[in-house]
Amino acid sequence: MAPLPTVREPSPLLPGGLGPDLETAINYAKAEKAPGTRKAYETDHRLFTAWCEARGVSAALPASAETVAAFLAAEADSGKRPSTLGRRLAAIRYFHKLAGLPTPTDAEAVKATLRGIRRTVGSDRVRKAPALAEHIKAMVAASPDSLRGRRDRALILLGFAGAFRRSELVALDVTDLEEVELGLRVLIRRSKTDQEGMGSVIAVTRGTVACPVKALREWLSAAGIESGPLFRPISKAGKVFQARLTSRSVANIVKQMAQRIGLDAGTFSGHSLRSGFLASAASNGASIFKMMDVSRHSSIETLRGYVRDSEMFKEHAGSGLL
Repeated sequence: MAPLPTVREPSPLLPGGLGPDLETAINYAKAEKAPGTRKAYETDHRLFTAWCEARGVSAALPASAETVAAFLAAEADSGKRPSTLGRRLAAIRYFHKLAGLPTPTDAEAVKATLRGIRRTVGSDRVRKAPALAEHIKAMVAASPDSLRGRRDRALILLGFAGAFRRSELVALDVTDLEEVELGLRVLIRRSKTDQEGMGSVIAVTRGTVACPVKALREWLSAAGIESGPLFRPISKAGKVFQARLTSRSVANIVKQMAQRIGLDAGTFSGHSLRSGFLASAASNGASIFKMMDVSRHSSIETLRGYVRDSEMFKEHAGSGLL
């Protein structure tokens, strides 16, 4: 398989002294995207390159509009959803721009193909189930009293109580948490909506039935962690590693804990903690602005979806009609 595309080599007309600074500029340009986004784009472009090679198409970079359109059609026929195809296109566009090449994704043939796919197969996203407050309490109660169990309890309680994205959760260090009288102050150094790393601090309240502060204290004490990554892998022999958990590990833990209490693990994901907090808070009558303080949504419209789902039958217009 051909290597991933890189930024085009500097023109020989440029002064040689620009070399080191230009290389630094290229690295900054790559850092424009979050690590998770770059990883997803790299995977998508590898799939596109492999598809081109399998069909004898000599150039994946630069690619023609016809090649990209045919790739979309093949992906759609193999069952890929329009949301996935949109990300594939974004990856192809990104690598063309990074290489200073014209972007085939802007061609009308490509846009029309994607519109046709959406019209034919639909564009509804597959939504995972929220891990509601009652689910979280049941998961904690059913979790074994082992080192791994303590880590997992702390992870889902903090993830839920802070409405964390899984990437934010695994990026936390011990020094990002400050215990105060009413709970925790948690520093989120960077997030999906804060790509420039301005940082934000959220409050995580203590619990009565299942307390994230207590669970974190028990995990850190049992694991002997005083600094560095907050959540870490554990070997089968019970050794705590220095590395961070991955975002995928968060999803696996949520699925395992859901299955343990008799829920369908396939309907849950790492995002279930975040969506579960928002749905539970909305059902509990929380102000949408207070919810935004925790979730850090930049758009009320995005958050309204969680509120709408939780209050679908509340004061329904059809209540009492039949």
